[in-house]
Amino acid sequence: MKAPFEAVALEYGKQKTPRVVAKGQEELALRIITEAKRQGIYVAEDPQLLALLSRLDVGEEITQDMYTAVAVILSWVYWLKGMQPGDEAKAEPETETDPASKADQASL
Repeated sequence: MKAPFEAVALEYGKQKTPRVVAKGQEELALRIITEAKRQGIYVAEDPQLLALLSRLDVGEEITQDMYTAVAVILSWVYWLKGMQPGDEAKAEPETETDPASKADQASL
């Protein structure tokens, strides 16, 4: 049996620890990824990290055992955007209310 198509969106920069801002399977997952790409948010494909993040509920911060894996993704995003740690605090606040639009850094 084929595993369902899944996506988890993380937000980082507004708080000390990344947190899940959207997650879903099948059609919702596709909507999360489509919205992330529309907003210029980087999308990474990492099945192992997705499996870890899928255990969290929307609004939950990542756990300590996820720090290294998420840091790798965030460092990739920073590099792609030409950013350095701390630059995210200078970003303009978001005004949209769609949960998929709140993912600052990466969708997995």
